[in-house]
Amino acid sequence: MMNCIKKLKIEHDTIQTNVTGFAAFANVAIQYFIEKGTGHLVGISSIASLRGGKESPAYNASKAFESNYMEGLRQKITGLRLPIIVTDIKPGFVKTDMAKGEGIFWAAPADKAAMQIYNAIKRKKSHAYITHQWRFIAWLLKVLPARIYERL
Repeated sequence: MMNCIKKLKIEHDTIQTNVTGFAAFANVAIQYFIEKGTGHLVGISSIASLRGGKESPAYNASKAFESNYMEGLRQKITGLRLPIIVTDIKPGFVKTDMAKGEGIFWAAPADKAAMQIYNAIKRKKSHAYITHQWRFIAWLLKVLPARIYERL
């Protein structure tokens, strides 16, 4: 029972940070940019935002929230016709302290990921997959039937 409570706490903390915290931050930033008349909000979601995940359902779901929230903010800004950019960065695995384990699939060196993020921001992109090869995995995740995905 203690293990269950511990896992529930981790899921709760993930949701609090990635949903409640992100929405609060993004709202303050967008309101500031609207008042200023310009700005650039950059959010780091994840490739995990594209589908649910058995390892940490709250993480995948919360990253999906972030991506959808940014999309909604982008629509709001478009309607206001202000020069405000909203960029959704969707990294795959990056070699950091969070990505532990042997043989992590397509784990990018942190400096390479940082440079690609910087370039996406500089080019004012609305979406960017980090590193670029994750765009293929994103496409695959979107089209893969549930009966196959659920077996992975």
